[in-house]
Amino acid sequence: MMERRRMDAALLVLFLVHLATALEVPLDLLEGLPQPPTITHQSPKDYIIDPRENIIIQCEAKGKPHPSFSWTRNGTHFDIDQDPNVTMKPHSGTLVVDISRTKAEQYECVYQCTARNKHGTAVSNNIVVRQSRSPLWSKEKIKPIVVQEGVSLVLPCRPPAGLPPPIIFWMDNNFQRLPQSRRVSQSLNGDLYFSNVLREDSRNDYICYARFPYTQTIQQKQPITVKVLNLDAINDTMAAFYNDTDLFSEDPADERKPTFLIPSGPSSSKMVLRGQVLEMECIAEGLPTPEISWTKNSGDLPVNRTSYLHYQKTLRIVNVSESDAGDYRCTARNKLGTVYHTIHIMVKAAPFWISGAPRNLVLAPGEDGVLTCRASGTPKPSVTWAMNGIPIENSPKDLSRKVEDDTIIFSVVQSGSSAVYQCNVSNDYGYLLSNAFVNVLSETPRVLTQANKVYQVIKNHRALLDCASFGSPIPRITWFKDSRSSTLDGDPYMHHDNGTLEIHVAQAHHSGKYTCVARNTLGIYENHVYLEVKDPTRILKQPDYKQVQRGRSVVFECKVTYDPSLQPTVTWLKDDGELPDDERLIVDFDSLTITDVTENDAGVYTCIMNTTLDQDSARAELTVVGATPTPAVVYERPDPPTDLELTDKKKRSVQLTWTPGDEHNSPIQKFLIQYEDSLHHRGHWHNLTEVPGTKTTAHLKLSPYVHYIFRVLAVNSVGFSRPSFPSRMFKTEPAAPDENPTGVHGFGTEHDNLVISWKPLTGLQSNGPGLHYKVMWRQKLMESDWTKVTVANNSKFVVSGTPTFVPYELKVQAVNDHGAGPEPAIAHGYSGEDLPVAAPENVQAVLLNSTLSEVHWDPVPPKSIRGHLKGYKVYYWRERSLHKHNPHHVEKQILTFSGNHTHGILPGLHPFSLYSFNVRVYNGKGDGPPSPTQQFETPEGVPGPPTSLVVTNTNMDTLTLEWNPPHDRNGHITGYTLKYQPGNTQTPHSIARSPPRRPPHKVRPVSPFGNVSSSSGEDGTLISWEYWGPEKNIYVEYIVKNSEGEEKWQKELVNGSQNVMLKGLKEGLSYRVRLVAKGHHDQPLHRSEELLVLVPAVTSRQVDIATQGWFIGLMCAIALLILILLIICFIQRNKGGKYPVKEKEDAHTDPEFQPMKDDDCTFGEYSDNEDHKPLKGSRTPSNGTVKRDDSDDSLVDYGEGGDGQFNEDGSFIGQYSGKSVSRETAEGHESSEAPSPINAMNSLNSFV
Repeated sequence: MMERRRMDAALLVLFLVHLATALEVPLDLLEGLPQPPTITHQSPKDYIIDPRENIIIQCEAKGKPHPSFSWTRNGTHFDIDQDPNVTMKPHSGTLVVDISRTKAEQYECVYQCTARNKHGTAVSNNIVVRQSRSPLWSKEKIKPIVVQEGVSLVLPCRPPAGLPPPIIFWMDNNFQRLPQSRRVSQSLNGDLYFSNVLREDSRNDYICYARFPYTQTIQQKQPITVKVLNLDAINDTMAAFYNDTDLFSEDPADERKPTFLIPSGPSSSKMVLRGQVLEMECIAEGLPTPEISWTKNSGDLPVNRTSYLHYQKTLRIVNVSESDAGDYRCTARNKLGTVYHTIHIMVKAAPFWISGAPRNLVLAPGEDGVLTCRASGTPKPSVTWAMNGIPIENSPKDLSRKVEDDTIIFSVVQSGSSAVYQCNVSNDYGYLLSNAFVNVLSETPRVLTQANKVYQVIKNHRALLDCASFGSPIPRITWFKDSRSSTLDGDPYMHHDNGTLEIHVAQAHHSGKYTCVARNTLGIYENHVYLEVKDPTRILKQPDYKQVQRGRSVVFECKVTYDPSLQPTVTWLKDDGELPDDERLIVDFDSLTITDVTENDAGVYTCIMNTTLDQDSARAELTVVGATPTPAVVYERPDPPTDLELTDKKKRSVQLTWTPGDEHNSPIQKFLIQYEDSLHHRGHWHNLTEVPGTKTTAHLKLSPYVHYIFRVLAVNSVGFSRPSFPSRMFKTEPAAPDENPTGVHGFGTEHDNLVISWKPLTGLQSNGPGLHYKVMWRQKLMESDWTKVTVANNSKFVVSGTPTFVPYELKVQAVNDHGAGPEPAIAHGYSGEDLPVAAPENVQAVLLNSTLSEVHWDPVPPKSIRGHLKGYKVYYWRERSLHKHNPHHVEKQILTFSGNHTHGILPGLHPFSLYSFNVRVYNGKGDGPPSPTQQFETPEGVPGPPTSLVVTNTNMDTLTLEWNPPHDRNGHITGYTLKYQPGNTQTPHSIARSPPRRPPHKVRPVSPFGNVSSSSGEDGTLISWEYWGPEKNIYVEYIVKNSEGEEKWQKELVNGSQNVMLKGLKEGLSYRVRLVAKGHHDQPLHRSEELLVLVPAVTSRQVDIATQGWFIGLMCAIALLILILLIICFIQRNKGGKYPVKEKEDAHTDPEFQPMKDDDCTFGEYSDNEDHKPLKGSRTPSNGTVKRDDSDDSLVDYGEGGDGQFNEDGSFIGQYSGKSVSRETAEGHESSEAPSPINAMNSLNSFV
């Protein structure tokens, strides 16, 4: 009985597998068929978002008709229309959450998307949306870590908990990674472990960094300071201060056997999920540094999935499977001992598919089918079913459907029972959700393979002919060949379940037409494909082993046979790599030539012949030997080739072979092949082609209708040989032309004709007798027939009676007695031009200034131009000057603007004049009619210089100036400015100036300022200008020429005036000055051009002060006072010489003693010691006095004193003959000093 049940179960499984295999079809085979929804794209189950960007929750689906979408949030309906921050993309279920007006935290929820149409409903996974977080490190004050050399150490990182967890690394202050080794390494949790510390581990910049990948931010922990102490050195140092007491009584760290820092204890356990990455770590301390090794107690480590990190301290196994469960042992050893730790690994598994997710079914009414949801996991997962998003137990009953655990069996399905089924497989570690639809259709067969597809295979290879089909019920496929006499069954044919026909070993007779027929109860469908069996590519003559002397040439031959319908390509390799890029290596279709061989050319050369279907290869070795010494040789031109022979004659090609002549000690470099056309150009030889000197055969491509005679010349380093004897004549048959004339142009010489011209074919291009041309034309914009005419012995044709300047399409085809050439390309041209019939309109002039005007006009319509637009011409002339004194001038000028311009500038106008102008368009034929003549008046401009200037009536203090008005007044003269300058200065001074008045013109220039000028005087710099703008707020702005960018313009208000005196300018500097007119706040500023003003160093007239009486009297009084002071000084000095030197020395023993200033004969205030404060920038010696480098009033300057010296008794006598200390101290106090008598006298003399 038990055996019977097992057999029934096996039969049921086979039945279900058969149903699944027979009824499953891929998605989207055909458009237009009804189809329930299918989820095509969705966001991941655990969706971490960047809080700085909008949230996009993906949900895409397809179906016929296109499905509609809805969402749930945290298990309840999510009304998107009620949330202003959420939108759904058109024709999609994707949600876009705008977080610019809200916080991302509000949308951290569980979302599920539903896609439905009338055939069913599909649902997405539960999408858990969480925002990424990169919190800051908690503030903490980390005390320095002081450790004894040789002990172990752990530097904690403890990064903030982020989402997802951060990536940890250690660096120093310079952002350089800290070096790690077997002794120092980072653990998986980010801590830095030292198996033992050394003195060089002391540093103050151990910094742990945490990088958060989603936000791309890096957080930094406070630096950790580590000080490693050597106790012997500390004890020796401290003993000197503590009476040789040993401050640290403990002994330094000794060598010791390993112990584990992590994990702790003899064993530990860890759980990992199937498919994830397993990382186990063991970090040990000890001295010397322990070595770590790993083993698995119950077997070997998986070689392809295992790697070691952190200097063997971490064992990493990727793509974990159930076989990786077990006990792993890590071993730490050094020379003092060994320690072990065992890690017990448990492998659990979230649900995973055994044979793939359930697949969609397409069934015909009355058919059977099965949906299978077969998954596994640890612990074993549970399976639940839903239909259209509703648990299947709550769905409408269907007698054709039976649910058995992970399988749904459909029997005799009916129309209208299409639906989408959801299979949910879950356990403690996750879930799988899959949608699979059952689509009940009635469809006639269709073959999806491309019709008339051609399959190409190489003889003796396998051939596969596809016949992908669709239909409901599933069509049955049969194959026929050519006459369809019988179905293709049995050897050598084999049918695949997907309709493909296989031929095990294809032969030439298998080529032909094959028919694939798809049938079901609703109809039949046929499709035709073709099979071509090709001959294989084979190398007939393989390259041979070569041994060649250095400097010689070598040729490797590689002749091949291949199917004529396949074009092979040749590839040469050297030592299985690409050939060197060297011009000495010449690759031909069937050979490789190496000239001037060197030792580097030695190696193995491979010839590979490829086609689109197969390839063949062969190889040979090249050995290079040294050249044998030869006697001196004489180099000459080669002898001419002989024995010319024509073979393989075809309509347009022939093969020419020859025998080379003697090289005369210089290798032949190439052969030049020439031909004579005795039919068209008898007696003229033309170069046809060149071939390398290693070849003696050339395949020549020829032209029809030519009588060829060939000859060959050889070339070596000396020169060309004599030509060979001519070959026999080879006549090619006439043929239709292969090409048409080039350079087809269309143009007109008159307004009513079209000249079509072309470059005629040469006699060699004619391909046959009776060459003539078929000329065709038609108007471009009219769908009319081509007008045709035959032209012979000419290269142009004139079409008369054409409309003026109309575009034409042109074709010229070559024709001879044997037919016409290929379809000619269409060229374009125009019939003849005529003068334009319209003038530009809306012509107007805009004055830019007194000498410049801009003319504007509307373009002339193309129809009125009647030709190719060349441009526009502006005719303008000066009618007269607006001043009665100026003569009358009429000088017409023409300004041409090429191209399609609508404006132009008229330069060089005369100010204060009346101008007339008109505008004309012109084409290749000439000018069109002028526009109506218009006039404009130029405003006043700067007048010219007076025509003469005469000085008369010169007196001691007056003179008379006479001048004549300028020749070019350029306006109404309102006054003259007279400037002069003395002979010793370059700055002119203004004497008088007439106030200007506003120019009497109506057209406003670009800038309302004009004639801006400057003049420097005693009172400052005078800036003058002319102004005719409406603004009332006028400013003058100035700034130093080479000022820094941060300095601002200085501004002075000058409303109602047209000149201003700038008094704040510094002498000797250059200034940039400009005028600014300011209107309302919404109007632009008007600025004048900048004026460069140089302020002279002396702006007033120089007066010789030495000639002034008051100055002479003052100097005399100063001289008298100095004389009296000198006398008093000498008297005091003589008195001081009578005092004993010893008394002076005794007086100096008192530190509080300070000599009176008079004793020093200096002219300054006396100051106490407490006030000896040096000036800023001075240097103060240690005794508190201020030294001076030079003293103007020392008696040394008189020649009576000297350097300070010591007397015989050791007393210092420099007090009486040198510079006194008291005097130096007084000079250091606020620099209060009297002028030296000599300096005073020098100052007096400088004025006298």
